[in-house]
Amino acid sequence: MKIHEYQAKELFKQYGIAVPGGVATKSVNEAVKAAEEMKAKGSSLFVVKAQIHAGGRGKGRTKKNNAKGVILCKTIEEVREAAESLLGDTLVTIQTGEEGQEIKTIYVTDGVEIDREFYLGILLDREKSQNVIMASTEGGVEIEKVAEETPEKIVKVWVEPGMDLQPNQARRIAFALGLKGDAFKKAVKFIAALYKFYEEKDADMVEINPLVTTPDGDVLALDAKVTFDGNSIYRHKDIADLRDKSEENPIEVEASKFDLNYIKLDGNVGCMVNGAGLAMATMDIIKLSGGEPANFLDVGGGANVETVKNGFRIILEDPSVEAILINIFGGIVRCDRVANGIIEAIKDPEIAKKVEGVPIIVRLQGTNAEEAKVIIDNSDLNVISAVLLKEAAEQVSKVLAA
Repeated sequence: MKIHEYQAKELFKQYGIAVPGGVATKSVNEAVKAAEEMKAKGSSLFVVKAQIHAGGRGKGRTKKNNAKGVILCKTIEEVREAAESLLGDTLVTIQTGEEGQEIKTIYVTDGVEIDREFYLGILLDREKSQNVIMASTEGGVEIEKVAEETPEKIVKVWVEPGMDLQPNQARRIAFALGLKGDAFKKAVKFIAALYKFYEEKDADMVEINPLVTTPDGDVLALDAKVTFDGNSIYRHKDIADLRDKSEENPIEVEASKFDLNYIKLDGNVGCMVNGAGLAMATMDIIKLSGGEPANFLDVGGGANVETVKNGFRIILEDPSVEAILINIFGGIVRCDRVANGIIEAIKDPEIAKKVEGVPIIVRLQGTNAEEAKVIIDNSDLNVISAVLLKEAAEQVSKVLAA
């Protein structure tokens, strides 16, 4: 689950992680009022930032006004102009694609005098099965670009599962960034607090780019990008309440209501599979057959009538779907029951209308697979049965070419 920068920074404050002051707003007048209040407290520089669930905002541009996603302002009037140029427009960044994302919220923050900029991130290293803290002196630059062009400028520290970040590990990172004096001490505390946040809040990733030091030796998170493990959200009501469904794909939001694991893709073949590994293999075979997967959809172990119906509803919300491949392994549930569930789902008037003209290829393997094939073949519906995955792929290729 993703959250906005301003939400992440509010959580950071709970852990003593230093951030500039800021106010999230949804209107121009609110933005101006926030800047005026900051000015009354001594602020002379402001930053207006678009809040969308995507990175690269500083280098992104809006479609209508060609405004940057992050705008530095020296006066209240400039804050007003920045707010007007962002709110309601669509921001296109390297992560949004050409369609971009609409800006519904902006974040007005204190401008900070910057001495140096750094990158700091924490995530799971799946190859080592350990959390890794990554830091670089190349702050303000996409970490992917740094990794590709100057990988030696990224320092990494791994943390053993079940263990806290050790003081010497935090010091090693601060030393690698070339910090000294007060900035060094504050950076060590900052890194330790950030790791504690990452662990206690079940985060998937925490990224600060840039992390900055000021001429006075302060260490601040100028940006904050945080995602959380969706499977752990039930343990964190405070985080669950931060979910902004308007930033998510509406079909994915609808799928989550039925406990379906759905991710929208850009292809033409809808997929309905049980098990993430089988789903990945199915998408691979679709590509090899000349098609492109339109989605990732894992219906879980119990592929019953209601699950299949909901799967069809979700898949067919995508107008680009030209065919559907159902690939179910009958382990927990018998294949003949799944076959009957598929037939019953397709005969439902609502589903029948939507699948009209959309070929459906069904591959069922496992318990009672032979009986399941007979049920599919005798259904008199626009459903094609397959035994082998290769055969299913060939059928996909054939119906797309027709």
